[in-house]
Amino acid sequence: MTAMNRLPACCTALQHHWPLPQPVPGAVLVSCAFDPGNLAADDFQRAGVAQSASLHRSVAKRQAEYLAGRVCARAALLRLDGRDYIPDTQADRSPLWPADIRGSITHSQGWAAAVVAHDTACQGIGLDQECLLEDERAERLAEQILTPAELERLDRSQLGLGVTLTFSLKESLFKALYPLTLTRFYFEHAEVLSWSPEGHARLRLLTDLSAQWHQGRELQGQFCLQDGHLLSLVSV
Repeated sequence: MTAMNRLPACCTALQHHWPLPQPVPGAVLVSCAFDPGNLAADDFQRAGVAQSASLHRSVAKRQAEYLAGRVCARAALLRLDGRDYIPDTQADRSPLWPADIRGSITHSQGWAAAVVAHDTACQGIGLDQECLLEDERAERLAEQILTPAELERLDRSQLGLGVTLTFSLKESLFKALYPLTLTRFYFEHAEVLSWSPEGHARLRLLTDLSAQWHQGRELQGQFCLQDGHLLSLVSV
């Protein structure tokens, strides 16, 4: 086994799966659990992942989540079309994918995942995972994340889920559209119109990002719950 395909000590075995309710044709998703406490000094070298000076100086949690996300991204690309590629980090901190690839990486609380697809399969794709907020914290954060209309629609009996889901879907939306528009937008610039217990959601832009991605444009999203975590995806 070469250094380029050895798992770092901080990561568990990779999972090639699709936990979300609706497959995206042509997309591949890979995930793994990771434990910063198991991060070994040679983990980056073992996995063949470059480590920047700033990353080298960062805490174990940041190193482990970065490493796990890149290991998942490489495995997803290998499964997609056989290429051995690890996305670097751009100046805006987003992953640098090959020109013909659309991809997204997420990591939170000991779990990381990456999703990739060819640009012929989708224009953009965004993936985000969050820990479910408890109701008390969700109450404090709701006005920062939700628009006035979303607050009116919020089901108070599912406060933690509703706020977490809105946050996560907007993160996934940003990851899907930012590479296409190179325009930053924030929580108040999009809204979740509806979502179903089956894991389907509908979003709408509240600002103009480009001629194609303009105010009023609606998009579909999806999500699933697993072990107290919420995973969401928006693909276009």
